[in-house]
Amino acid sequence: MTQDAGEHSQVDDASATAPPPPAGSAGFSRRRLVVGAAGGAVAGAAVGAGITAAVLRPAAAAGADTAPEATDSVELNKSVPFYDQVNQAGIRTPPQRHCVYMTFNLTAGATRQSLQVLLARWSAAISQLVQGRPIGPIEPARPDAVGTDTGEAEGLAPASLTVTVGLGPGVFDDRFDLADKRPALLQPLPRIPGDTLKPELTGGDLSIQACADDPQVAYHAVRNLARMVTSTAQTHWVVLGFGRASAGPGQETPRNLMGFKDGTRNVSSDADYDQFVWLKDAGWMTGGTYQVARKILMTIETWDFDRISDQQRIFGRTKDEGAPLSGEKEFDTPDFALKTDGAHVIDQASHIALAAPENNAGVKILRRGYNFTDGLNDQGLLDAGLLFISYQNDPQHFVDLQAKLGRFDLLNEYIRHVGSAIFAVPPAPKTGRYIAQELFE
Repeated sequence: MTQDAGEHSQVDDASATAPPPPAGSAGFSRRRLVVGAAGGAVAGAAVGAGITAAVLRPAAAAGADTAPEATDSVELNKSVPFYDQVNQAGIRTPPQRHCVYMTFNLTAGATRQSLQVLLARWSAAISQLVQGRPIGPIEPARPDAVGTDTGEAEGLAPASLTVTVGLGPGVFDDRFDLADKRPALLQPLPRIPGDTLKPELTGGDLSIQACADDPQVAYHAVRNLARMVTSTAQTHWVVLGFGRASAGPGQETPRNLMGFKDGTRNVSSDADYDQFVWLKDAGWMTGGTYQVARKILMTIETWDFDRISDQQRIFGRTKDEGAPLSGEKEFDTPDFALKTDGAHVIDQASHIALAAPENNAGVKILRRGYNFTDGLNDQGLLDAGLLFISYQNDPQHFVDLQAKLGRFDLLNEYIRHVGSAIFAVPPAPKTGRYIAQELFE
């Protein structure tokens, strides 16, 4: 939680809708790529040119062909392009209202080719899902066949769905002969002060972040992509997020479950994205970034009984307006040197003081978090908190900020970091290609 650390029509089951495979593609058709999700791995499929040809060509978008406007209004008919963008959608895209985040571990039997096939099939499916389209038949022609698409999003609009795919450190180990293409800064996160991480909520080889303005649309996307992993991977950990907890350009600042505005000073300008988020001159990762995901539990009941003056001292902001304690309005620049009767008006150990760019050599990270709740814990208390997701072109920026917060943040009395992972997020694929295809070329 770094508050001030500075964003339906059905696919035809006939192969006639697929682009013709080139010579030597061994018939690696779009139908086998996407519809094969229900029938197991694509056996005997050619790799390389065949997979390239098999990726779905984008159909006409169901809505606008650009990212959603920076506004708090919800236009469910909007679709966000998947292909032919510089960066993957779901990073700078104005945060939608719901998120499903899932990680996967590659199995012992996974191969370079099966990983390649999975990324190609995911890309093909995502290009359909973001347009509000199913990924294949919901009701197959044969009554004894299994539906390719699970059907719960049938009739629903695209709802600005974005699906962002990340690659964990394990993708670049000796199993897949990809070590020479490991992104320069992709390493498992070190232990950070205050971490109480659970193994079942830590790490992962692949990540999917599905965000939409309709929770069922986001859930449908992850559910159907998870069905495609077959024997190549298995699910690891998942968080269902609601009520975005970070602000995009032009959006009203949302609130976390502690009732405070979160994301007031988030990355927003082109200059900040270029300086702190996007990778440059990074080979196949140029235009990509690094994703850090953290599951942060909040001791909600204890927090709710703390006096308001102490809550505001902990955050360094007023609860209602969200103004720094040194100012009156939310977007007033905090004055960390201001004192009254010899004491700092904003406590030097407050959340905003420790995370502010002014106090961290100007460093900013892009936050894209969501609130979550998992019902009740075994003590009958609310099991809830923040799914913290950040994007940065240097993971050390996150590590340095969080290490400082982990040591000194007054908020630590009320939170616990229980889940953590890091992923490299490649740039968006071009039409006819798939995510991270450059890895295999």
